[in-house]
Amino acid sequence: MKKILILNGPNLNLLGKREPGIYGNQSFENYFKGLKNIFSDVELHYFQSNHEGELLDKIHETGFSFDGLVINAGALTHTSVALADALSAVPMPAVEVHISNIHKREAFRHHSFLSNRCHGMICGLGLQGYELAVRYLLDLDAKPVTIT
Repeated sequence: MKKILILNGPNLNLLGKREPGIYGNQSFENYFKGLKNIFSDVELHYFQSNHEGELLDKIHETGFSFDGLVINAGALTHTSVALADALSAVPMPAVEVHISNIHKREAFRHHSFLSNRCHGMICGLGLQGYELAVRYLLDLDAKPVTIT
């Protein structure tokens, strides 16, 4: 059975309450229950933290034993070289996800330190981006992927 981690960063614990016009009004916990039903043959794990070090620790803990990572690092996407380095340090393939379209928002959100360490990025598709990222990671074995 494949093991995939969904890792959410700062402020994503407020989904469903925080700026519903941007992030929607569903909590991630409720969304995650539905995701687990869709992927009942996958061991899905979820971790959220507002602390960069805890996110780093979780990547180190799972990066050598899990089959994939879906990461939404929140604001740390635009600031954390440490998270980028952690993604480079482990063999676990990753997909970066953003609920909103970061390229339609403030200029500082247009740059990601994580993108070049991930197989790809999904942004602007709401919570559905997580499902698409999981599907991609599950299909990785079937597709040759070259990252340069």
